[in-house]
Amino acid sequence: MRVHKLTFAAMAVAAGLTLTACQNGEDGAAAQGPAPAAPAASTPSSGGGSSAGSANQGSGKGSAGTSSNGKGTAAGTGSGDSAKGGKCRTDDLEITASESTVGGDAEGTVAVQLKNRGSGDCTLSEYAGVDVKTSAGSLSAKRTGEHPGPAVLKKGTSVYFGVNYPLNTSGGSGVRITGLVVTPPDETKSVSLAWPGAATLPVTDGSGSPIKVGPIGSAGQGG
Repeated sequence: MRVHKLTFAAMAVAAGLTLTACQNGEDGAAAQGPAPAAPAASTPSSGGGSSAGSANQGSGKGSAGTSSNGKGTAAGTGSGDSAKGGKCRTDDLEITASESTVGGDAEGTVAVQLKNRGSGDCTLSEYAGVDVKTSAGSLSAKRTGEHPGPAVLKKGTSVYFGVNYPLNTSGGSGVRITGLVVTPPDETKSVSLAWPGAATLPVTDGSGSPIKVGPIGSAGQGG
């Protein structure tokens, strides 16, 4: 009986060793099994990094484009930049002149009208350029010196400024006036008009131009 017990014990030990070996093999396989999973885990991480980079790049381009387009759009609208700072161009203005002298005034007055016929509002700074053509040469008008500031001229509306000149009360023939040249503020393109005021100026001593121009808005319709 002892011999059988020893044999069974030996077999049990051997079986235990075999089982342990199998378990160790399985454990080893299990330990080696996740090893390939490391690259698999890194793949989503890499993909996530790439997506983040793409998102950042896309966001950056979108922000730049929106900012640029926003400014571009704001600059192009009549109620935005052009309404506040877009200068009135000569080609967008209808310019006319009319006699506006009031009886009893010591000086004659011509009112110059600027009408905005452009596609949107625009801005006029204080003074237009004015030259009066005469038989003795051209006279550049002097500014009166008032400073009301720039004026916004809305689409389809008009504004006036005055040109003052001395009346020829001497009884002599004086200097004949042949025309009027108006250059809108901050522009270089001029418009030539017929002179609507008195036909002559008194002869002066040549010390300076007797013509004066007021700022934009210094005259009203009919006076």
